Amino acid sequence: MTSPFSGAVIFAAVISLLTSIFLPFSNALGSSATTLAVVYGGATTNTTTICGIIASQPIQKIYCWSENQPAATQISPELSFTSIAGGLNGFAGIEAGGISLLYWNSKFEVKRLFISYSTLLTSVTMGDTQICALTNGTQTVRCWRDHTEQPPPLAQFMSISSGLGFSCGIFKSSNRVICWGNNSEIAEAIQYGFENITVVNIFVGGKHACAMNTSGFVICRGDNGNGQLDIPSSFAYEYYGLALGEKHTCGIRKTNYTVVCSGGNGTFSSNVTKGFSFEAIVAGLDFTCGLTSDNFSVVCWGPGWTSNLYPSGTELPLPMILPGPCVRDTCVCGIYPQSETLCSGNGNVCRPCDFLDRVESPPPPALPPVFMMVPSSPSKGMRKGLLAFVIVGSVGAVAGFCTIVYCIWTGVCFGKKKIHNSVQPTITTSNNAAQQCYSSGQVSRSSTLRRQGSRLMRRQRSGTSSIHGDRAEQFLFSELVAATDNFSLKNKIGAGSFGIVYKGKLADGREVAIKRGETSPKMKKFLEKERAFESELAFLSRLHHKHLVGLVGYCEEMDERLLVYEFMKNGALYDHLHDKNNVEKCSSVVNSWKMRIKIALDAARGIEYLHNYAVPPIIHRDIKSSNILIDANWIARVSDFGLSLLWPETDANFSQPMRAAGTVGYIDPEYYGLNVLTAKSDVYGLGVVLLELLTGKRALFKTSEKGDMPMTLVEFAVPAIMAGELNKILDPRVGLPELREAEGVELVAYTAMHCVHLEGKHRPTMTDIVSNLERALAVCDDSHDSISSSPPFIISD
Repeated sequence: MTSPFSGAVIFAAVISLLTSIFLPFSNALGSSATTLAVVYGGATTNTTTICGIIASQPIQKIYCWSENQPAATQISPELSFTSIAGGLNGFAGIEAGGISLLYWNSKFEVKRLFISYSTLLTSVTMGDTQICALTNGTQTVRCWRDHTEQPPPLAQFMSISSGLGFSCGIFKSSNRVICWGNNSEIAEAIQYGFENITVVNIFVGGKHACAMNTSGFVICRGDNGNGQLDIPSSFAYEYYGLALGEKHTCGIRKTNYTVVCSGGNGTFSSNVTKGFSFEAIVAGLDFTCGLTSDNFSVVCWGPGWTSNLYPSGTELPLPMILPGPCVRDTCVCGIYPQSETLCSGNGNVCRPCDFLDRVESPPPPALPPVFMMVPSSPSKGMRKGLLAFVIVGSVGAVAGFCTIVYCIWTGVCFGKKKIHNSVQPTITTSNNAAQQCYSSGQVSRSSTLRRQGSRLMRRQRSGTSSIHGDRAEQFLFSELVAATDNFSLKNKIGAGSFGIVYKGKLADGREVAIKRGETSPKMKKFLEKERAFESELAFLSRLHHKHLVGLVGYCEEMDERLLVYEFMKNGALYDHLHDKNNVEKCSSVVNSWKMRIKIALDAARGIEYLHNYAVPPIIHRDIKSSNILIDANWIARVSDFGLSLLWPETDANFSQPMRAAGTVGYIDPEYYGLNVLTAKSDVYGLGVVLLELLTGKRALFKTSEKGDMPMTLVEFAVPAIMAGELNKILDPRVGLPELREAEGVELVAYTAMHCVHLEGKHRPTMTDIVSNLERALAVCDDSHDSISSSPPFIISD
């Protein structure tokens, strides 16, 4: 069992790694840990100066260029620096090793603000005249010059940035934003705007700030008078770095390292930077400068860039600038290309963990690191497919013949769709969910490698089985009639894929749930009932897992088809969330975030077993809250295998043309629209269930009592999650989560958001979902005794 402590450590480590990846390229008006800085003049001195730490020199010196001088000037040539930051009429720099902080005014007169051989500095930020730096080890913040309001003295920070009269940082303990400074009104407004949003980095401008939340989306708050908050954001981790000026925002897109800007009333033309790719950008008041990827030169652009000698988009006369600080520490994800030359043997420039060769293959957008999995390589899969085609080419004719027979038998050839709606009434909708694309991309490899390495030892060989199963008891119809009081309505407890479910008590005293197939005399209904009965009996007779409903036995007499299950005392999750008798009961056991996350984890483990450890794998095809049952010990189990299908064991990415089946609101839009089934269809259904657990709303609901068109839960919840407004949609019966719970609830929300991505290839696997929910539950737990679910069922072969 994953302990709360280990889960919290993993979560913190992920966030820490994420911050370390993004931090070197975080360049707002008050830049932090950068090698490029902008110094802007005030009312008396309207001179702009650009400074940078030069590359390929034994001493990492600072060079500066300004409008009133023809060539660059070196600053304090005897000292090496790791990072610099610029502001009003001056700039600051951290000496190599972090032992001191120096400040230069517009005349390049230097003053030492700080020196210590025990408390070292790692990054500096400057906005207007205030200067703040982050310490190494303790990760506290110290501020100098015109800072009447200081941050909490003992608080630990992940990231800091400064704007015009205020600074902001991110608490390491909670990933929450706090702001301080002389401009308290703006500081308070920005801090309030990020209330209850967990982020991993912060970028501050004039009167606005942007942050990257834990799902990789950019969220901006503050003044939007010039459109500076409207930085386009289409998918997670779209940006490699941001730069915020007084009234504009610019970002480097990770896909091609080009720059896009918003604000400035449309005066930041993209034509100026067309053809450039950038390693880093930093903003002045009303212009932005960037470090180019081709030769590490500096170009600037924007309405406030007034140089006649070097107009917008022209390289400034500065030496080659370092793309990041030269450090002597071990680089977790490798060193930057040309690092030895760039640092001239004095350390290395650490490359971001998601860095790829931009010249040969621009990196695709990535999912939040919380998804620890490796999607199968399309090219690798294609190579395998071609090889398999050569090997089995001799049987191609037979396979083609079988495909034709299967096509005719299932009705796929005729485009038939079966939408099963055993709980909710059938509602025809325009499938608005399918019109929204919530992007993601590749993810981390560690979890899949870890799980794949032990898969052979973990997989339970369910083997082949006769349709009746070796372990299923056979009952007489008369026995089940007696057990249910002749199928009395008072014993009716639900409905399944092919019939009504009744509570029963066998002659030996065992409480069971009995599903009776529909008794309709129509041939079509009988065939559907027969197929569902045979499917569920075949699956359940050989599947044995803690999070799957267990089969007790069956009855097959004349036209009667009945299945007998273990009785789930606490009913279906759907009833706890939506039944009228429970909606107003705020004291329900399910009305706690820990319990809801635990139920989600239990269900995910059951589905993961079907996908990864059953042989051959099984796709459920009807994952929904009414098919997640809860036993007497409040353990959730997946039920109803009437629509389930076997899947090829050899190819996890296998897809098959298949007539659509499922339940409105839960069915995968890609499956419904294209008739192509994959394992990711179950992922979509579980994603909707996760949203149900978060919001308490049905998968399909009306927004008012006026008979309005129904809204899907996906289109209701996902935009709020993307906007960082999760608290607005959380189930009020549970209430707002506490501080530790909030991190777990947010992790569930981001997981759900990716599960319901329109395209199946961008959804996580069940292995990834289980890992995320394990961490979410661990983060919520306050002690080892807190309620939690058991680890996946493991049996060695």
